Amino acid sequence: MRGLKDKVVLVTGGAGGIGAATCRRFGEEGAIVAVFDINQDAAAAIVTEIRAKGGSAAAFGVDLTSQESVVAAVTAAEAQLGPTDILVNNAGWDHAAPFLKTDKALWDKIVAVNLYGPLYMHHAVLAGMSERGRGRVVNVASDAARVGSSGEAVYAFCKGGLVSYSKTMARELARKQINVNVVCPGPTDTALFRDFAGEGEQAEKLRQALASAIPFGRLGQPGDLPGAILFLASDDAAFITGQVISVSGGLTMAG
Repeated sequence: MRGLKDKVVLVTGGAGGIGAATCRRFGEEGAIVAVFDINQDAAAAIVTEIRAKGGSAAAFGVDLTSQESVVAAVTAAEAQLGPTDILVNNAGWDHAAPFLKTDKALWDKIVAVNLYGPLYMHHAVLAGMSERGRGRVVNVASDAARVGSSGEAVYAFCKGGLVSYSKTMARELARKQINVNVVCPGPTDTALFRDFAGEGEQAEKLRQALASAIPFGRLGQPGDLPGAILFLASDDAAFITGQVISVSGGLTMAG
């Protein structure tokens, strides 16, 4: 895709699932990849993969629930790699349960990762983008934000907030030539989904039910997402902002 070579891209949750697949794809396109993850060893392993294929990348440990940690990681990445051109807020966490059986301790953890984490990242990165008058942001939300998802009320609350926040930032920053868009995965076979589904016969029934409901007849895979993410980060999407794209095999077809 046009305009990705030698661009500095920060990807949160870059060590696993969709984030790792996205980091690898950016590396293949010639971007300079900052792999942000709370598990720095896992992030370093992704960096090794990218470098082995001739790409450029570096790993940075970050706790997205701490603004101080986010600022320190962004500062370190930009000192080592250069100013951020592209920010991909991909990291997420959830624990599935009916809302009335959850408590504030769980809500706080879900909100800290899925809502405050992206807010901290935006605040740390957007000031520099605004000063330079250019930048791309792709926020990975969820179709739970668009159509709801039983057992994920607070997660959907956060991802819905991320969608509306992204549209607001797209309006505020358009004059600075900063694009802000959202990719919403449908059910995707990641560690987060496996934690949601659980184990055993009940988990397999859930997987089969979802696969049957998806027009393409299967769950999404992490490799299904980078194409949409990289497109919105590229010069091919230079005149697109404030938009939400579902990658769900047709399960959701929101207008």
